[in-house]
Amino acid sequence: MKTIALYSIKGGVGKTASAVNLAYLSSLSAPPTLICDLDPQGASSFYFRIAPNKKFNSAKFLKGSKKIYKNIKGTDFPDLDLLPADFSYRNLDIELQEEKKPQKKLRNNMNELSTEYSHIFLDCPPNLTLLSESVFAAADIILVPLVPTTLSLRTYEQLRDFFREHKLDAGKIRAFFTMYERRKAMHREIVSEYGSKKHFLRQTIPYNAEVEKMGLYRAPLNAVHPGATASIAYRQLWEELLNER
Repeated sequence: MKTIALYSIKGGVGKTASAVNLAYLSSLSAPPTLICDLDPQGASSFYFRIAPNKKFNSAKFLKGSKKIYKNIKGTDFPDLDLLPADFSYRNLDIELQEEKKPQKKLRNNMNELSTEYSHIFLDCPPNLTLLSESVFAAADIILVPLVPTTLSLRTYEQLRDFFREHKLDAGKIRAFFTMYERRKAMHREIVSEYGSKKHFLRQTIPYNAEVEKMGLYRAPLNAVHPGATASIAYRQLWEELLNER
């Protein structure tokens, strides 16, 4: 388990919060860790207070690890580095189309970086494009956060259908529930029904206002508020992932 993608077709499901917190926990238990912000919105970069290099763009990102190494930045936390996103990443799909083997390009870059890091986390944009296919090829594990609602489950089934239609390795997929509110009957019913199914992690991430405040802290929740219910849940989720290996 070297490269871990946080991916969802649907936005607003806690993808970036999960990427940031799990990468932080990885840096504590299995250093060093790298988080690659692939989303042109740059939310992970914002959380770590890191701005992109204005001279680094999507074209240079695809050129290979030498260009990437020069733009990796240390965070405020030991053994945790970040490759910040740039708004030009919105063009990654167009530039990947010009590659001879686009699905292999990202995988080759991550394989080279993996010699330097125990784990690499990919914070992916919420869409289903050629970049997504490249992520599916590059990642060892694809973590899919889901809010316990029918709409969120529908996007999960769409993802699994895509994997079947394109003969991809669905064994990489691990779904888990975020923003879980026990007081809501629908949430309880969905978690009860799906929580023990294959490819679903048992640990849920509860709805917690402290997660929303990460935008104020601009730091992983576990670093500033380790006693928060969501912090504890993320630690248990990370342990569950490690124990799967």
